[in-house]
Amino acid sequence: MAAGGGLSRSERKAAERVRRLREEQQRERLRQVSRILRKAAAERSAEEGRVLAESADLVTELQGRSRRREGLKRRQEEVCDDPEELRRKVRELAGAVRNAKHLVVYTGAGISTAASIPDYRGPNGVWTLLQKGRSVSAADLSEAEPTLTHMSITRLHEQKLVQHVVSQNCDGLHLRSGLPRTAISELHGNMYIEVCTSCIPNREYVRVFDVTERTALHRHHTGRTCHKCGTQLRDTIVHFGERGTLGQPLNWEAATEAASKADTILCLGSSLKVLKKYPCLWCMTKPPSRRPKLYIVNLQWTPKDDWAALKLHGKCDDVMQLLMDELGLEIPLYNRWQDPIFSLATPLRAGEESSHSRKSLCRSREEAPQGDQGAPPSSVPILGGWFGRGCAKRGKRKKAT
Repeated sequence: MAAGGGLSRSERKAAERVRRLREEQQRERLRQVSRILRKAAAERSAEEGRVLAESADLVTELQGRSRRREGLKRRQEEVCDDPEELRRKVRELAGAVRNAKHLVVYTGAGISTAASIPDYRGPNGVWTLLQKGRSVSAADLSEAEPTLTHMSITRLHEQKLVQHVVSQNCDGLHLRSGLPRTAISELHGNMYIEVCTSCIPNREYVRVFDVTERTALHRHHTGRTCHKCGTQLRDTIVHFGERGTLGQPLNWEAATEAASKADTILCLGSSLKVLKKYPCLWCMTKPPSRRPKLYIVNLQWTPKDDWAALKLHGKCDDVMQLLMDELGLEIPLYNRWQDPIFSLATPLRAGEESSHSRKSLCRSREEAPQGDQGAPPSSVPILGGWFGRGCAKRGKRKKAT
C-alpha cells in the first residue's frame, strides 16, 4: 500500500485492467445474448437456451430496448383513417366547431406541405432525412402559396368560428392568406418581416422577399438599416435553442390570452413536440375538467394524443375540405393579386437593391423584374429552424389568376 492508505500506481493500473476486462466480457455477453434472441425459439440450441437462462437480467434489458425501438418506430409511422371513419370524425369535429365559444387553432408544418414546404418528422421531413444521413434539398419559397387549409382557417375566422391562430411556421402563409395580423401569433417568426428593435415601439418592415439570407442562430442582422434611426435591422426568426422576445410577429401576449379563454383547441399538422413545452398554451394551471377540449389532426403520433377528445388521422387539406363542406362554408381561393403582403410591404430604399439575392414575390411571373430572379435560396425555413433543402384526394379547386 502506498503512503496515506491509497493504492500504489501499479495497483491502480491492475484494478483498471480488471475493470476494463469485466466491461468487455459484459459487452461480449450482451452481444451473444442479442444474437440468440434474434433467432426464433425453435431454432435455438440447448447451449443457447442455457446462456439465456443464466443471463435473465440481460434478456430483460434487451427485450426492453427492443420494445422501446418498436414503440418509437410506430410513433413515426403515418396512419390514415379510412374514408368513412374520417368523415365520421369530421362530423364530430364540425359539431365541436359550431358549439365552441372560443376556438383557437394551433398550426404546424403539416399545413404547409401541400405548398411544397417540407415538414420535420414526416417520412420526407427534415429531421427524418437528416437522421438517415440524407441531404435536405432547398426549396424556393417565393413559389409557395397559401394552401386549402390556410384559406379555410381564414374563412372560419371571418365567420367568427375561430378566434385566434397560433402558428409555429415562419413561412408567412397565414399572413398571405388574408388572416388579420391581430389574429395570428407566429411564435417562431416570419421570414418576410425584419424589425428595428431600437425604435419604441419596434418598427416593422414587411418585405416581399426572404429577409434571412444573412442570418442564422444567434446572428440576426439582415444587412439593412432602419429608415427612421439607422440602426441595423434584424430578422424575427426564433431558432432552436433561442427564446423569442419580440412583440411582433410572435404576439405571445395574444397567444396566451387566447389560450386562457379557449374552450376548444384544434391542432393542425403539428407534432406538438415543441408546443407541448409551453404550459401557458395548454391551461395546465386549470383542473382537467376546465381545460379546453382538444382536437388533433395529424398523420403521426403526438404527445397530446391521450389528452385529445378526438384524433383525426388525415392530411390537413383533406380534413379541412370535409370540415368546410360539413359546415356549409365555401373555401376562398387564394388570389396572388390580392395577397396582403403587397400592400403591407415596405419598398427598399435607393442603394438597398443589392442587399439581398433572394427571389422576390411578384403578383405574376410576367411582373418579375429581369434582375430580381436570383439563385434559389440555399436554406429552407421551417418551424423556426433553417436547413438546406396522400390518404384521400384533395378537394378539387382551381387556382385563381
